[in-house]
Amino acid sequence: LQFAKAGMSAAANFAWVNRSCITYLTRKAFKEVFHREPDDMSMHLVYDVCHNIAKVEKHVIDGEEKTLLVHRKGSTRAFPPHHPNIPKDYQSIGQPVLIGGTMGTCSYVLVGTPKGMSETFGSTCHGAGRALSRNQSRKRLDHEEVLEQLRKDGIAIRVASPKLVTEEAPESYKNVCDVIETCQEAGISEKVVKLRPIAVIKG
Repeated sequence: LQFAKAGMSAAANFAWVNRSCITYLTRKAFKEVFHREPDDMSMHLVYDVCHNIAKVEKHVIDGEEKTLLVHRKGSTRAFPPHHPNIPKDYQSIGQPVLIGGTMGTCSYVLVGTPKGMSETFGSTCHGAGRALSRNQSRKRLDHEEVLEQLRKDGIAIRVASPKLVTEEAPESYKNVCDVIETCQEAGISEKVVKLRPIAVIKG
């Protein structure tokens, strides 16, 4: 178990650094294009969180608080308001939950709930979930048609390989609105804001 935790910690550290590099390079690109400092454009980091990771946490089971290793696969942490593990800026509202849709559909910001804490160890979905495997997407979808639909929807895209376009096409995923509505109705997280894509970068 200790070896597995060490391996996951190393992977998580890599992910944190990777996202920090992306943030730095994004700010640098905006500075070069707009000739303004990132701070002057309010380009500060709002929130950063991992999903598909295990964390050591305290949870109440059968009325008794226990220390658990909670592995969230296909989910992300969604702690309720006033939880001690939430940054102070979000104590009064609950943990922000960033839910990516697809490159052609909306995304959401949610917050955690007390019910989610008691029923799902403070967890909710972290995305729409695939409807087609990557292999199925490559076989069934045409990347030119996907790109054309994105253009029609006013979404700019930069992609390293046409293969990635079909793998991540909106048709490859479940309806994110339905997934979010299910989480809301179940009471494990609450909707805060719906976001519309304007640009997509696929490495």
